[in-house]
Amino acid sequence: MEGLVEFVSNLTTAQIVGYFWPFFLLDMFRYVIVDAVVITGYLVQQSFSTKEKRAARHALFAEYPLVSIIVPGKNEGKHIPKLVKTLSKQTYKNIEFIVVDDGSDDNTAIICRRLEAQGKISKFISNRIRGGKASGANTALAFSKGKYIIHIDADSYLKTNAIEEILLPFFRYANIGAVGGDVRVANMKETFATRLQGIEYFKTISSGRVAATELGILRIISGAHGAFRRDVLNKIQGWDVGPGLDGDITLKIRKLGYDVVHSVDAVCYTNAPTKFKTLAKQRYRWDKSLIRFRLRKHIDILKPSATFRESNMFSVLENILFNLLLDIKWFIYFAVLIISYPENLGYVMIINYVLYLIANIIQYIFVIAIVGRKETLSTTVLFLPLMPFYTGLFLRAIRTYSYIMEILHKTSYDDAWNPWKVSKVAKKNKL
Repeated sequence: MEGLVEFVSNLTTAQIVGYFWPFFLLDMFRYVIVDAVVITGYLVQQSFSTKEKRAARHALFAEYPLVSIIVPGKNEGKHIPKLVKTLSKQTYKNIEFIVVDDGSDDNTAIICRRLEAQGKISKFISNRIRGGKASGANTALAFSKGKYIIHIDADSYLKTNAIEEILLPFFRYANIGAVGGDVRVANMKETFATRLQGIEYFKTISSGRVAATELGILRIISGAHGAFRRDVLNKIQGWDVGPGLDGDITLKIRKLGYDVVHSVDAVCYTNAPTKFKTLAKQRYRWDKSLIRFRLRKHIDILKPSATFRESNMFSVLENILFNLLLDIKWFIYFAVLIISYPENLGYVMIINYVLYLIANIIQYIFVIAIVGRKETLSTTVLFLPLMPFYTGLFLRAIRTYSYIMEILHKTSYDDAWNPWKVSKVAKKNKL
């Protein structure tokens, strides 16, 4: 301890920059300073926007359009009754509920047909041959009649006003193509892994996507709870196959010139993986999408064209910079430390941990300001000291491995999450 105190007390400004430049020049600037300024502006704006919200709500209920809730999934029957229950309690009632069973081999069909007979599911479609989640979503879209389409994961459920809140931005702002709902961890108290994911979701979704919306660079509408204009979905011909369905369709909508926004008040709860092994597999699949969709399929978003938009370019560049290039940066950084400053490596690592812990605490203060204290403080705050290890080591290791495998082997096309025949066609057509 004395050695650490002596090391810190003798640090010069040049040494601070040399030892900790990734934090001060990159992470602190982007995720603490920029987000703090943007979210503060958002909170101030919200306090003066009551009249606008009231007008949007009035316009929504005056038109009262039909809304189609679509849920594609495989072996998800056990979750549907709870989702049905939350839909029945929604403040917005003009909805139809369509479930597509994507080749299930459990009792999904029995459960859903019973609910359909009871009038709790508007339409149940059973695909005996599995086509993948995108196929299920497109099937539901084809049978739906609503002006707005809300895609929900089967293992999710909604807060009572979630549908109303996710629709409001369409009536409040011009040129909105899609709205993302706020996804939170339903089983946060279940395991060690779910508690850490609970904090992560609060930071990256509840707070992070609010900041991204304000900056005009929101790049993902979550499949767990996302609302789309039907006419926009028709223009882009629905969902394409891939591990990053959510980010892919969001970029397709942005490329058409529409805006996408996040609604933090449209709350959806989803079940997160309870084990780190299962979580690693999930994130391995998710992370491959950056390479497949940002660097391959949608790389044209960076090129000057008739439909070029600076906000789209910055959205993708920010994603590539802070997730891919700066991921590589960490390995270079550690290599330099080991080679140049081996005697101080332990001290530098301890200080890095403290700096990132402080950053996490500051970020979480803004989460509390947005979401409220009741939900954010009761179950997660004591786990904040573990977040630098969770995000900085565990998730980074998975992300790095997924990038390498996707760049070298295009492994997303071999993922069992999609039927191999479907992935084969997607690979051929570069989807």
